[in-house]
Amino acid sequence: MTMEQLLHYVWKHKMFPLQELTTTDGRSLEIVDSGLHNNNAGPDFFNAKVKIDGTLWVGNVEIHDKSSDWYAHGHDHDSAYDNTVLHVASAIDSEVQTTTGRSIPQFQLDVPSFVQQHYEELLKTDQYPPCYRIIPDLSKLMIHSWMSALQTERLERKTEDIRRRANRCNGSWEDAYFVTLARNYGFGINGEAFEDWAYHVPLSAVGKHRDDLFQIEAVFMGQAGLLELDTVPEFHQQAALNEGYFAKLRNEYQYLAHKFSLQPMDSRQWRFLRLRPQNFPHIRISQLANLYYEQKASLSRLIECQTVNEMQEMMRTHVTPYWETHYTFGSESAENGKHLSPFSLNLLMINTAIPMLFAYGRHTSKEVLCDRAFDFLEQLKAENNYIIRMWKECGLEVKSAGDSQALIQLKNQYCDRKDCLRCRIGYEYLKKRI
Repeated sequence: MTMEQLLHYVWKHKMFPLQELTTTDGRSLEIVDSGLHNNNAGPDFFNAKVKIDGTLWVGNVEIHDKSSDWYAHGHDHDSAYDNTVLHVASAIDSEVQTTTGRSIPQFQLDVPSFVQQHYEELLKTDQYPPCYRIIPDLSKLMIHSWMSALQTERLERKTEDIRRRANRCNGSWEDAYFVTLARNYGFGINGEAFEDWAYHVPLSAVGKHRDDLFQIEAVFMGQAGLLELDTVPEFHQQAALNEGYFAKLRNEYQYLAHKFSLQPMDSRQWRFLRLRPQNFPHIRISQLANLYYEQKASLSRLIECQTVNEMQEMMRTHVTPYWETHYTFGSESAENGKHLSPFSLNLLMINTAIPMLFAYGRHTSKEVLCDRAFDFLEQLKAENNYIIRMWKECGLEVKSAGDSQALIQLKNQYCDRKDCLRCRIGYEYLKKRI
């Protein structure tokens, strides 16, 4: 983070010295409104209001580490900066002028020592999160306000991902929901592979065989590249052939692949190392096949859900009979762990169904869907992972999935990036006096 960005922060939050402010040429200065921070090209702050010798000026403010940067950045030749009413710098080493030759008043702004010290602490401390000391002292109102904003940010970010998928699916939000659902069936480790698999599944073709679960599973497994014999471990290949189910699926898939000109994905994308058997792609794909067969994997069904219980029931699924006693082809297993656990179901609702409700609500301008998404998040259990446990140890209450989603957003988008200047907790930390 540069000194200039820290100057932006001090200006934005009006952390000025407790004394009368003056321009560098000795005129009295009053900052009425620091303006709207601009993160794009052009002046740093728009529509600021400053009084110079009692005269109110409304316009833009530009901030630099040293005033000569005005020329180094070519602002003297850029008319976009002609409406600058005040130039702010920590070091004044030259006058500044617009393209018309007008001299711009300047203000020397120093970063307060306590702000500098606290900012360096945030960047350098080995404790995580670095602001942990101040969290117990924060007001509940401030925390609630920030958590609400973070929750919305996270849903907006997921909305962008869903929009991207809808665009790739030629504008089909139904298909985008299936892709989103599939991605989250990867539960992190195989997320990318499941998303790629979903793009390989031609739902328009599969829909013609929607009343036949066996054919659906054949296409789903075949498009995953899992019906090639070399994807079965060598010591299970003979057993897989003897059982007959593998061969039946493969034969059915070859027929359907020829009928619909299907091309499977590269099976090498699937990861099995350190993966619990209940998360093997075979199990998750069989569950998705059942979900699709029962017509539960559709956006229209999701939108009809009025309660969390209805949504839970819609997303509940199980494997087809063969997979009740197998984790991979040719390898028998006990009959357990083949249904979605309450933990997995909770994660799928948090990461798939609710973001989809919110995204589709945004897309169709139906606020009722967005409101329902927020309501459902408040009703669902919070996630339990190392991120949430860390925040709990810092003194934050985590009562619902809405809280846990907000704190995941805080860690991923602010803490990991050391973006303390945009964080409200970081602001509270920076402004405290030594």
